[in-house]
Amino acid sequence: MTRPRSSLISLAETPWYHVVNRCVRRAFLCGQDAATGSNFDHRRGWIETRIRELASVFTIDLAAYAVMSNHYHAVLRVDAARAQALGDDEVLRRWTQLFTGPLLVQRYLGGALLGEAERLKVAEFAALYRQRLTDVSWFMRVLNETIARQANAEDGCTGRFWEGRFKSQALLDEQALLAAMAYVDLNPIRAGMAQSLEDSAHTSIAARLAELQGRAFEPVRAPVAAPALPALPPEAAGEAAPTPRPPCPSLRSEQELSALPEAPLMPFDPTSCFAQAVPFGLEEYLDLVDTMGRVVHPSKRGAIPASTPRLLSRLGMDAEAFIASADHFFKDFASAVGTPAKLIELAAHRQQRCLRGLAAAKRVFEAKAA
Repeated sequence: MTRPRSSLISLAETPWYHVVNRCVRRAFLCGQDAATGSNFDHRRGWIETRIRELASVFTIDLAAYAVMSNHYHAVLRVDAARAQALGDDEVLRRWTQLFTGPLLVQRYLGGALLGEAERLKVAEFAALYRQRLTDVSWFMRVLNETIARQANAEDGCTGRFWEGRFKSQALLDEQALLAAMAYVDLNPIRAGMAQSLEDSAHTSIAARLAELQGRAFEPVRAPVAAPALPALPPEAAGEAAPTPRPPCPSLRSEQELSALPEAPLMPFDPTSCFAQAVPFGLEEYLDLVDTMGRVVHPSKRGAIPASTPRLLSRLGMDAEAFIASADHFFKDFASAVGTPAKLIELAAHRQQRCLRGLAAAKRVFEAKAA
């Protein structure tokens, strides 16, 4: 049964989410187009850069991402506490980096003298925008719309670029977070697009390895679309004038959006004491992903390690089932991923009899008895 987005993304359940979106008809609109022979690999750089730019505005942190030829994945953490700690002025400043905002907000930020009623209205806008800064749907909306706008301008066409809004999975515990991050980081390896983690372009794992080698992230900017030539007035074409549409919230131009700074990736913290960090050690995570990468590559099948990687042992996960899940992680689970106990708890909270993925959770997240 279809459930409303508000029940699928609930910060009361977890701040961690795995999101994915695909190009319309799953066409290779961000890679090599077999039909036209055109190559659109540069759009993968657009998406990677825009994700990191938006993370500097929203209070949504970026743990992992992978931009493929016809879809992208991201693992996000919503930091509601950070949004609540922001002052009204900072909230308004952040939001108006993306949207022009109402004239009243523009006047307030410009230092105009406002009356009491106007200041109260500005405070209402600030409360609304503070909530949006923690909203995954708004994050994805801005990401998808800006990329679609630039791609359509490049192709000289109109119409849908993305298959839909996006799909999401709630990550209920550390085991689910680890599985989702590894699944995302290994996407190019599993698809045969890269031979190693370092060669996995437009992924968070490649960006982290580059940072360890002292190489900073290099943004890929979309070209600023030239303004379209004005069309003939309807009267000149012998047509009736169309009914004017109400104005939509005005998104900033690409030139303005490209000035946003890129947020860094979330740090790792093996002590799990820092809430704004991934609760694993970076070294043990890289070791795990490297081991999995040698096993899941379609043309370089390695051997499943005889000894369980340290990170899997600490989380009580079965190595063989965890590695096997890399091929069908997204299909095995529905709107939530977690240990069997967490899935049962969430099903009871949602007043559902069960959640899809319970059998997979037992295979992947519970180590086999020796």
